Amino acid sequence: MSHGTRIKVCGVTLTDDAARVAALGADFLGLNFWPSSRRYLEPARADLVASTARAIGPLEVVGIFVDADVDDVREVLDHVDLDVIQLHGDEPPETVQRIAELTGKRVWKAISVGSPRDLEHLEIWPADALLLDTPTSGRGGSGEVFDWSLAAEARRRYPARRLVLAGGLDATNVAAAIAAVAPWAVDVASGVEAAPGIKDPDRLAAFVTAVRGTAP
Repeated sequence: MSHGTRIKVCGVTLTDDAARVAALGADFLGLNFWPSSRRYLEPARADLVASTARAIGPLEVVGIFVDADVDDVREVLDHVDLDVIQLHGDEPPETVQRIAELTGKRVWKAISVGSPRDLEHLEIWPADALLLDTPTSGRGGSGEVFDWSLAAEARRRYPARRLVLAGGLDATNVAAAIAAVAPWAVDVASGVEAAPGIKDPDRLAAFVTAVRGTAP
């Protein structure tokens, strides 16, 4: 595990990509269980993808859900042991709390950040981390960057919160993003892909190198 900015590679669907993510030393492997996503991974295949990565490196596996209830999450957990549940829909704080309590897992909540208004009341979320992302209908993975000054303001306003920065990050801009925001972690999907759900080895390696190069 890194001691600097943590790295989450999201939307992994292939065992080869999962192995590569782990070998590069990423901290989190993101598996998408939202059926409408272009990076959807069938729960029945998820355990093989996750176990392939875990056999190579000590990364943690994050399951992404959109407007799921506890039963939806538990059904996936029957197939694969997740370390973190990421809620990327319009779930209210009560649902976040309920899923955390009834699964015993850490929960991250994704927040769409389009204006200063979206930074209000972030303290209400009973989540282990808040993932700040670009507002899109596709619930992330758009490749679009949002205004990092808003994320930096969230960092200033809520210094005790773990913030994960997402939205259009790639090897060419992630160092600047880390300098601007100082997030606890960065999240990448489309920025390291050859196609949705298919990672590009060179882009992936370049991204990890760019993040690790920012360490003090």
